Amino acid sequence: MGKQFQVLSEAHTQFIAEQKVFFVGTAVDQGRVNISPKGMSTLKVLSAHQLVWLNVTGSGNETAAHVQQNARMTIMFMALSGDPLILRVYGQAKVIHKHDTEWGAWISRFDPLPGARQIFVLNIELVQTSCGMSVPYMDYVGEREQLNDWAAAKGEAGIADYWQAKNHTSIDGLPTYIQGKGLD
Repeated sequence: MGKQFQVLSEAHTQFIAEQKVFFVGTAVDQGRVNISPKGMSTLKVLSAHQLVWLNVTGSGNETAAHVQQNARMTIMFMALSGDPLILRVYGQAKVIHKHDTEWGAWISRFDPLPGARQIFVLNIELVQTSCGMSVPYMDYVGEREQLNDWAAAKGEAGIADYWQAKNHTSIDGLPTYIQGKGLD
């Protein structure tokens, strides 16, 4: 049932493009394992060896804290319609913050989103597929706009205040460096 690949194939890339949601898993040696659902068309496959996704402001910032201490990341996609399939992409990730010099080059690849806070670049080490036959069928109804509306209403100054209050450390107390090293 399960198969492993060293890179993304064209079929994998097409499958990823059709998915409306994906899940990101990260962890450090001690503390909690984090699994975050993502959507909003924020992920792009750059090549068979690399993908990138834009992270927007949320209630926590575990992924950024984890990746800066342990770069391993897993991204999982699953078919909620059509033929069953689960696709996992394993690799080493790098986080790029708004204050980093590379931000401008990377953010230009995405449509503008209010509250954009980091970009994650994943260098792929392994791709694994499995059957997904136990995953239920789900109907896609549409995108939720609440997060975009919330971030737009806060404005840049309000988002910066929110980052300081809610996003500068992980739930395990690890720094996220969202406002810069030495500022968190």
